Amino acid sequence: MTATSTVSPQVLAARTAVATVFGLNGLMLASWFARVPAAREALGLSAGELGLLLLALSGGAVLALLTAGAVVHRLSAARTVVAGAASGAGGLALVGVAAGGWGLVPAVGAGLFAVGYGSGTCEVAMNVEGAAVERRLGRTIMPRFHAAWSLGTVAGAGIGAGFARIDVPIAVHLSLAAVVVAVGTLIAARSFLPPAAAGRPSGAARRGSGLLAAWREPRTILIGLLVLVLAFTEGAANDWLAVAFVDGHQVSEAMGALSFGVFVAAMTFGRTAGTVALDRWGRVRVLWATMALAAAGVAIVVLAGPWPVALVGVALWGLGASLGFPVGMSAAADDERYAAARVSVVAVIGYTAFLAGPPLVGLLGDQIGVLRSLLVVSLLLLPALALVPSIRPPATALPARDLAAARESPRQAAPSPELR
Repeated sequence: MTATSTVSPQVLAARTAVATVFGLNGLMLASWFARVPAAREALGLSAGELGLLLLALSGGAVLALLTAGAVVHRLSAARTVVAGAASGAGGLALVGVAAGGWGLVPAVGAGLFAVGYGSGTCEVAMNVEGAAVERRLGRTIMPRFHAAWSLGTVAGAGIGAGFARIDVPIAVHLSLAAVVVAVGTLIAARSFLPPAAAGRPSGAARRGSGLLAAWREPRTILIGLLVLVLAFTEGAANDWLAVAFVDGHQVSEAMGALSFGVFVAAMTFGRTAGTVALDRWGRVRVLWATMALAAAGVAIVVLAGPWPVALVGVALWGLGASLGFPVGMSAAADDERYAAARVSVVAVIGYTAFLAGPPLVGLLGDQIGVLRSLLVVSLLLLPALALVPSIRPPATALPARDLAAARESPRQAAPSPELR
């Protein structure tokens, strides 16, 4: 990361805009998840039928991750997040009306596909923009953008719980959330960096930065595999932690929910405070330490006797898992000329964990119990430590100031040495 003595108001405005878009993306998804029980009741679905319906959301997200890199190259990050938010917001409103008013399962599925596609498209574009802002700030900030996403999900879940408690119809709730997401993203995107400043490639650079080329880059694939393991580390807790506490530690459902709350709080704190550690000690050393912390935390959760001790393990797990995904995205976008394609590839590989992780833990849980099955997280984290050096910035990446100089005088610009 390069050091900067002054930061322009344009970059500061872009920083706020990116954080806002991250938060609104989390709000959009959490608004739906908070009303899943209401939708299931309105549609009269069994657990299995609901699971199949939810695949529409995942399918849309996967398709978006495969194509979003090319879309960002053509439209810019700002236009892409607006288009993604429009898709997601429109789908969210359709889900609410189709579930709460029409009772049409196919229409709900179509709406969920649009939500997934919009969210996945925004995921790539806002990470590309966030990396561009991070480089111009001259310090690590990507984890705080992901913390904003977490705060957005907390807000969405809280609002959804409140609306459900006072019996606000799902169609009204999700339609209101859709308006907030669409309008808020449109306003925020106006403060994104101009395409040229954000490192949008053109001409020969664009031809050399395609998705197919990114899939052939060893460093990009290694970062993707690292993000996959760290996404699994996070996702396993999201999906199974509360159940593991109830079944394995014999606590109440309320205490199970508390364990998940501790994990989310630790994640949010780690993403907010971890930027200081990243700037001081660098990506590699910090990620080695946090991954080891997560592995130890999981072991404590599984092997601890008293549940209060297990909660300490949950906190360590959350802190240890907090930085992996955002640091991986930042590393994929080190060279802004090819950031969109590389972030897209890393996101596709990483999000595989969110699709394959739940059934893997579930199958193991059928054999040895959900709590013990969580040890697979530690078993994957330890060999993944060997992948951490891949997140070092490549020698070919141009720092922000050199990118600007290269556009004005290509012969005079020379890459500055990276600190990490």
